Amino acid sequence: MTCGWRTVATLALALLVSVPLPSETEAAPASACDALSSAVENGVGPVFVASFPTAPAGPLHGSAFLYDNAVAAIALSGCGDIAKARRIGDAIRYALDHDRFWHDGRLRNAYAAGTPGPGDVKLPGWWDADRNQWLEDRYQVASDTGNMAWAMLALMAVDKAVPGAGYRDAAATIGRWIAGRKDARGAGGFTGGTFGHEPAPTAISWKSTEHNTDLAAAFGLLANATGGPEWRELAAAATTFVQAMWADERGAFVTGTGDDGVTINPMLALDAQVWPLLALPDAIRRYDVIGRTIEASLAVGDGVAYGPVRDGVWTEGTAQAALLDRLAGQQDKARRRLSALAPQRLADGSYLATSTASLPTGFVLATDPSKPRLYFRLPHLAATAWVALAECGFNPFTATGALPAPHS
Repeated sequence: MTCGWRTVATLALALLVSVPLPSETEAAPASACDALSSAVENGVGPVFVASFPTAPAGPLHGSAFLYDNAVAAIALSGCGDIAKARRIGDAIRYALDHDRFWHDGRLRNAYAAGTPGPGDVKLPGWWDADRNQWLEDRYQVASDTGNMAWAMLALMAVDKAVPGAGYRDAAATIGRWIAGRKDARGAGGFTGGTFGHEPAPTAISWKSTEHNTDLAAAFGLLANATGGPEWRELAAAATTFVQAMWADERGAFVTGTGDDGVTINPMLALDAQVWPLLALPDAIRRYDVIGRTIEASLAVGDGVAYGPVRDGVWTEGTAQAALLDRLAGQQDKARRRLSALAPQRLADGSYLATSTASLPTGFVLATDPSKPRLYFRLPHLAATAWVALAECGFNPFTATGALPAPHS
C-alpha cells in the first residue's frame, strides 16, 4: 500500500524516503502502511488494535492504548485506507458511548484489543495467578488529556475524509470534557486528566507541554471545522501554555510543570521538542534552534533517543523527527533518519519500539513510582504508525502534508 492521499508527483518522493532491508532485493518490501492495514483485522465494524501484539501475559498483553490507536487511524488516513481508519474511529466512538461507568465525554487510556462490544466497551486486564484474581492497570483505566486529544485528532482526520458521519461531533464531546481541565494557575493551559479507577479517580494537577501541544492542535481543528469561537479560545489557552514552557537558555521546551501547576519540570523529552513544531503555527521559525538541540542532546547516530541519556534509538521519536525534517524540506535528513530505523523493521513492514531491550524515558511508572517507565523491544503499533506518517509526509496535527499555516 502506498500513501493514497498523495498525488502522483509527490509519490515519487515517498518512495525515495522508504527504506528496504538489504535482504529484500527481489520484491518491493512491505511498507509501514501495509503493516498498519494488516494490523487491523479483516472484517467490518469497530475495532481496537493491540499496541504490542507479541507482548507476554501481563499488563501489555491484549492492550490497545488509545494514543497508539489514534495515531494508527491518522496514519491509515494518510495511507489512503480510510475504511480501516474509520473502523478505529468507530471503536473510539463506541467507547465514548458505552463505558461501564463514565458517560461524560471522557475516554480511557487503553481498551481491550479487538471488537469493543457488544455491551460495555471491553477494558484490558490480566489474570494474576498468585492473587487468583483479574487485575486492571490503574493507568490504563484512567484518562489522560493528551491521549484524548489524540483521539480528537484521529476523529477529525476521519471527519475530513467522510464529513457529516458523526466523527466531528464525537471529537467535540471529548473536547468539552477536556475543557473542564482548563487551569488558571501559572501559565494556564490544561491539567493532565485523572488517574485510577472509577468512581473516584485522582485528579492530576500537573501540566504537560506535550498534552497542551496536542490540545492546541485538536481544538484548532475543531475551531476551523465549526467556526466556534469557544474552540479557538481553548486552542489559544493550550498554545499560550506551550509557549510559556520554552526555555530560551536551553534552546528547548521543558516537559511541563509539577503538581502545583507552576514549578517547571526541566526534563528534556524529544516529543516535547518535535510536536510543537508540527502543531503550532510559526513554531518552525520561532524555535528553529530546536534542530541543533536535538542533534546535541538527543541524537543517536542518525536516530534519536527519548531523552538525553541516549542509550538507544527510539523508533517512534526518530520517525517523528523524520516527518518534521521532511515537512521542513530537509529530505536528505529525513531519509537518513528513516534509514537508521532499518534494524527495527520487521519483514511485514512493522517496527520494533526500540533498538535496545528496554529504553528508559526518564519518567517513572504512575502505578509504581519506584520503577522506571520503559519502552521495550517489541513490535509497536505507534512506532509503525509514525513511520507510515513519515513515509507519507502526513502531519497528524493538521491531517495534511504540511506544517500549520502561519498566522496572517
